[in-house]
Amino acid sequence: MFGVYITHPQVTIDPAVPVPDWGLSETGLARTRQAAALSWVRHLRRIVSSAERKAIETADILADAAGVAPVIDPAMHENDRSATGFLPPPAFEEAADWFFAHPDDSFHGWERAVDAQARIVSAVSKVLAGHDPNLPIAFVGHGGVGTLLKCHLTRRPISRDRDQPGGGGNLFAFRLSRSLAECRLACDWTPMEFWQGDMS
Repeated sequence: MFGVYITHPQVTIDPAVPVPDWGLSETGLARTRQAAALSWVRHLRRIVSSAERKAIETADILADAAGVAPVIDPAMHENDRSATGFLPPPAFEEAADWFFAHPDDSFHGWERAVDAQARIVSAVSKVLAGHDPNLPIAFVGHGGVGTLLKCHLTRRPISRDRDQPGGGGNLFAFRLSRSLAECRLACDWTPMEFWQGDMS
C-alpha cells in the first residue's frame, strides 16, 4: 500500500493575517476539488493534517471524498517563520533558499531546518507506528517540512533542489510500513490533481 504526503495548494495571501491562518484561494480550492474526484482519494482510509487553516481546508475536502474524518496533528505545522512575520514573495524565496542551504542555523529567528525535519519525521513516524500498512494514508501539510521529510525518506542531505514545484498542491508517494525507516519513495513530487497512482 501507498502513503502520500500532500502539500496544500495556492492560498489567499494577506499580510495582515498570521500565515498559519491563511486559507485556500479559489484556485487552491478548485485544484483540491479536482484531486478529490480521483479514484486514489476514495481509497484513503486515514488522513492526518497539520493544524494550519490551509492544510485543514485541503484535508477536509479530500476527507469528505474519502468518507473519513481527518485527524489534526499540530506537530505537522510548517517551519516556524513567525520571527520575521510576512515576507513579500521575492524576499521569502531568498529566505527559503538560505533556510535550506544552512540547515543547522536559524534565519533571523526561524526554526532551523534540522529541527523542523526532526519534528515532521517524529510526527509521521508516530502515526505510522500505530497505523495498519495495508490501509492507504495521506498526510496533508506544507512544502517546507514536506521537502525535509522527503530528504529524510530518500536518505539525502537537506537541500532545496528536492523542493516541490511552485504553487503547492503537490504530493509524493511512498510504500507503507509501520516504520518510516522502512518506507521507500515510490513517486516524486506530482500535482495532486494529476496523480493517477495505484493505492494498492
